[in-house]
Amino acid sequence: MITLSNLRPAEGSTKSRKRIGRGPGSGRGGTSTRGHKGGQSRSGYSRKPGFEGGQMPLKNRVPKFGFKSLNRVEYAPLNLDMIQSFVESYQTSQINLEFLMEHGFVSNAKTKVKLLGRGEIKSSVQISVHACSESAKAAIEQAGGSVHLIGS
Repeated sequence: MITLSNLRPAEGSTKSRKRIGRGPGSGRGGTSTRGHKGGQSRSGYSRKPGFEGGQMPLKNRVPKFGFKSLNRVEYAPLNLDMIQSFVESYQTSQINLEFLMEHGFVSNAKTKVKLLGRGEIKSSVQISVHACSESAKAAIEQAGGSVHLIGS
């Protein structure tokens, strides 16, 4: 009968590790399976990341492309359909950065939010965001709401 006290791994499923550097009688003494001389035989040796044995590394063979401006401003997109779902689920008429942080839409106060025009909005709502597209602003004002731009 098998109990927790007599459990054993299956026969042949485990191997004992190689005990390296334990004298000449072990068969793995002397150079300890590292070969003779050279960087790889020394302690503390580490191969550079991406090193391919002297062959030109892949990162150097592939051409460079693309550009990211140092002055770019990245926004978290907030669409009209999301605003409508916020209004329906939280019964609110005001959406600002604090509301969005409280409900997990943005992680911190430094995140900039841009209002975009995907979807449609039926409710009157006051929104405070950092940027806004023309179509989104027109749709909100048509529904009886208003858009206030933060920092302007």
